Amino acid sequence: MAAEIVNPRSDSDTGQDSGAEPLDSFDPAFALHRGGKMAVQATVPIRDKDDLSLAYTPGVAKVCSAIAEQPELVHDYTWKSSVVAVVTDGTAVLGLGDIGPEASLPVMEGKAILFKQFGGVDAVPIALDCTDVDEIVETVVRLAPSFGGVNLEDISAPRCFEIEKRLQERLDIPIFHDDQHGTAVVTLAALRNAARLSGREIGQLRAVISGAGAAGVAIAKMLVEAGIGDVALADRKGVISSGRADLTDVKREVASFTNKADLTGSLEDALAGADVFIGVSGGTVAEEAVASMAEGAFVFAMANPNPEVHPDVAHKYAAVVATGRSDFPNQINNVLAFPGIFAGALQVRASRITEGMKIAAAEALASVVGDDLAADYVIPSPFDERVAPAVTAAVAAAARAEGVARR
Repeated sequence: MAAEIVNPRSDSDTGQDSGAEPLDSFDPAFALHRGGKMAVQATVPIRDKDDLSLAYTPGVAKVCSAIAEQPELVHDYTWKSSVVAVVTDGTAVLGLGDIGPEASLPVMEGKAILFKQFGGVDAVPIALDCTDVDEIVETVVRLAPSFGGVNLEDISAPRCFEIEKRLQERLDIPIFHDDQHGTAVVTLAALRNAARLSGREIGQLRAVISGAGAAGVAIAKMLVEAGIGDVALADRKGVISSGRADLTDVKREVASFTNKADLTGSLEDALAGADVFIGVSGGTVAEEAVASMAEGAFVFAMANPNPEVHPDVAHKYAAVVATGRSDFPNQINNVLAFPGIFAGALQVRASRITEGMKIAAAEALASVVGDDLAADYVIPSPFDERVAPAVTAAVAAAARAEGVARR
């Protein structure tokens, strides 16, 4: 699949009423997206009848028959082992929310070309016209024979948790919800380096996460797996604790392994004396609450386009500041994780992506920074050419170590 911008339509094909000025005549975003951002490209030539007879009939029949007799050959003689399905239902698209499958396609195309650009992995955007959990699971299961992995994208919580879990149970290929795990991997990598910069270990830190949706829950799980001292999540009603009677099943599970200090009250209450703030919810955190954090704190305010704490405010009190934006240092960007994670998993034909593989990805990502570590450089740029190879190699090695690699 070519990660290139193509324009198969003529300038006159605007898709608008006759006489209307095309949207791309005054907005470069529309000009870039005209005709879509990707195309399918052949990897073998068809120059004459001999090429045609090998690529299609009769030559293709030999390959089909061999795969029918030995199904594992599909990995060697088709694109299956190098292509990922990027699947969405359009219910939680970027900061746009539930905009539907058609409107989600520009984002899914974008995700696909990021896979190619940063990980060398081909990806196909698939926007489903259904939101029912059972229907999504059944549809993806039926599509799975064509793909080496599935990247779930922009599916709203809490359905995303069940969809991922059920697909992992039914399929023997990597299933990865990037909004959860990609965010968690990059956050852990940045936090490891921030801790190293301050001369501390992860286990010495107490973190507070604003947001108990897909990203917040996944970050909490990964931080606990990595040995964080303590972490508490806060939703719209305050800190999640086992004493709350209004918790969903997911939040009840979260309460069972977080908030060892048994904090209650508001997010701002929990921030008093905290070492780390991680924002994945939007909204605004009062400056007074940031000021109440421990000396040398870290503020990772990742909401886009408006961070929960503006960097100008955060820098007054925090030793390290990160956001989700590209126009500030230390961008927590999922593109640092998912291309290399899938590249590594596909390389060894992993049956799934384990917690160990995700931890390995975070450690590899953190290691890229190396001796250049600084307060404004705790995470590398997506354009650092060392990132994808480092993550790919670490994930492949972890898959072998954990027994989920098949080659």
